[in-house]
Amino acid sequence: MKLLILGSSNAISSRENENTHMAFLGQDRNVLVDCVNNPLHRLEVYGVTYDNLTDLILTHFHPDHVSGAPLLLMDMWLRGRRAPLDIYGLHHTMDRIESLMAMYSWADWPDFFPVTFHRLPATERIPLMENDEFCIQASPVHHLVPTIGLRVELKQNQKIIAYSCDTEPCQEVVRLASGADILLHEASGESVGHSSAGQAGEIARQAEVGALYLIHYPTGEYTDKELVQKAKRQFSGEVRLATDLMSLEF
Repeated sequence: MKLLILGSSNAISSRENENTHMAFLGQDRNVLVDCVNNPLHRLEVYGVTYDNLTDLILTHFHPDHVSGAPLLLMDMWLRGRRAPLDIYGLHHTMDRIESLMAMYSWADWPDFFPVTFHRLPATERIPLMENDEFCIQASPVHHLVPTIGLRVELKQNQKIIAYSCDTEPCQEVVRLASGADILLHEASGESVGHSSAGQAGEIARQAEVGALYLIHYPTGEYTDKELVQKAKRQFSGEVRLATDLMSLEF
């Protein structure tokens, strides 16, 4: 299993930092988490083509997380994709992404490849996907719109990766990330629906994770160079910034 950080910025991206999205790459399934701009360009750096991306998880319906989905679907269709694609998200997200695609009249695009929308209930640790390599669970978190965080458990070596997505500090993330080897936690800054680096550190401490990777943080002209230090004041384990095109292998 390999985790690719395709973007690390919060909602305001920069020249060097794309909005936050990532991919989990396995032997049989390549799972994209959120879709901004056209992620195929960055996926191709790691050998993932338009035809072997198997799944798309949309965490919530905000532009910095889903705005690239119509472009991705059109790009794959124009390149001649025939393989099916599975898309997962809460009812709130799926209803809106289907309505968005309807505005593009995608039902009239000839010979479109099969797309299946999987609607998830807003229940903690709901099974999202499972295969011989890994299982993925989703939990609702506390953001401005219905949003899910993720927990990925690798079967071969029992490694666990958790992702908070956009959220205020909440016990749902603590439970989702409990005992994880790595927690990717947003660090946009303390505000309604978001968390600071210090708050991310506190969540990592409560969840007793092995390492904390800060993501969805201010970049460009808004960069805060002390994010890691602020998280370390609350969490004694390893703290790093997740950066664009970072690759983590398990």
